[in-house]
Amino acid sequence: MAADDLTKIKEEIPYSSPVQPVELMLDDEIQFHCHKGIACFNACCKNIDIQITPYDILRLKQRFGLSSSEFVARYTTPFAMDFHNMPGLKMNTKPGTSECVFLAEEGCSVYQDRPAACRYYALGSMGVRKKDSAAVEDIFFMVKEKHCLGHEEPRTLTVREYREEQGCDDYDDHNRAWRDVILKKRSSGPTVGAPSERSLQLFDMCSYDIDSFREFIQTDGFEEVFDIDDEARGKLLDNEEELLQFAFRFLKQVLFGEMSIPVKDDAKDKRMARRRES
Repeated sequence: MAADDLTKIKEEIPYSSPVQPVELMLDDEIQFHCHKGIACFNACCKNIDIQITPYDILRLKQRFGLSSSEFVARYTTPFAMDFHNMPGLKMNTKPGTSECVFLAEEGCSVYQDRPAACRYYALGSMGVRKKDSAAVEDIFFMVKEKHCLGHEEPRTLTVREYREEQGCDDYDDHNRAWRDVILKKRSSGPTVGAPSERSLQLFDMCSYDIDSFREFIQTDGFEEVFDIDDEARGKLLDNEEELLQFAFRFLKQVLFGEMSIPVKDDAKDKRMARRRES
């Protein structure tokens, strides 16, 4: 194909990415302001594709007084995050539309507990682990969609200020360990191989069903392996935020061998003896 032909084809493609390919740091300035007086208010909520994080579920299930499984069944749709079918969840839309299920006439009906993706918009965020580095670096970028007039509003602030204004820090702090699990799995690639069905089940439970994980850490099998005293266990059972972080530690331990939860010395012998008896 000639170069002129390729150029012509590119010009005729009716698509341009809304992501602005400029990497932003925390102290870089952006121009953006979304508010009720703007003509496009709620337009972004009428055409959503929102991935839900574990802390999103925790906040929203607590808001509605639901169990994790009840919230997930009622308000989310499963999808595969990669070709190994790593389980992910997306926010439901109203039947027959692309509108967020929580969009009301006056705006977002769960605004105080809205998901991380909603808090960031129209700022984008991505965790990147650079080659030969164990650290995950946060990078930011702007998302400019045609319907959004917020970019034309005469207000500038830094990325840091915008994140603080939208409450992104709290959500990032609670989701960071989970994001690290996903990044490590993806960066390992074929060296790790396809995860077992049991690994996918554990990831699903630790990510999206904190109530089942609470029951799991009280089972005889868990207590037989892990060395956790009654006081520490009680704190986990009483605090869902701490329990969620413990679930991520558990995932890192069983998936990648990152030993942060003490294991009983005789755990292996007891498991072997039980298998022989069965």
